[in-house]
Amino acid sequence: MENTLSFQDQKKIFICLTLYITSLFAANSLGIKIMPFILGTHLSVSIFFFPVIFIMTDIIGEVYGKKISRLFVLSGVISILLFLLYSFVSVVMPWSDEGLWAQIGYNQIFGITARMSIASVLAFVVAQYQDVFTFFFFKKKFGNKYFWLRSNLSNIWSQFLDSGIFMLVAFLGIYPIGTIFMMIIPWWIFKVLMGFLYTPISYWGIHILRGNNNKLNINENTSN
Repeated sequence: MENTLSFQDQKKIFICLTLYITSLFAANSLGIKIMPFILGTHLSVSIFFFPVIFIMTDIIGEVYGKKISRLFVLSGVISILLFLLYSFVSVVMPWSDEGLWAQIGYNQIFGITARMSIASVLAFVVAQYQDVFTFFFFKKKFGNKYFWLRSNLSNIWSQFLDSGIFMLVAFLGIYPIGTIFMMIIPWWIFKVLMGFLYTPISYWGIHILRGNNNKLNINENTSN
């Protein structure tokens, strides 16, 4: 595969990976802020970043194949695990007296509990690999047509898994199952809607990746 990639292709993949990782960390760190939603519910600001993560693996898979898309997911998993490790080390290290003014806020933000960390990693791994699998399942059915449909169908299922797994692992036994379910549904629906809204951006991204000649997938057999 490497021999078929020009320097221009490698640069585009690198930029997409940068966007992917940045969106992932934005969702996981900035997402602590919630904003008011309808009927007294709340949404995390990460709603603006999560769709980028799932869409990015779709457009990369559309142009460069399943293997590259899976490498994106692997890089995301490794990044999350390393960041959690770094966060743990940073929180348990002793504070200097001069820095105690930031201790409470710092520990609240980066002192992630083990259960929340496990929930986050597990949800991300399952949802992202399922997103890649589902996207290419529909690609076999429809071929190179209907990217918007293939992308959003895979997004619907993967976002449900992401929301459901995280909420269940993080809050089962803490909140009643009915309450957890009512947390999952609005969060899932809104992420799916954001995915639909980001679809035109996906087409723009595919156009840029393919270049002016709008070439097809650089190596179709990499999707196997």
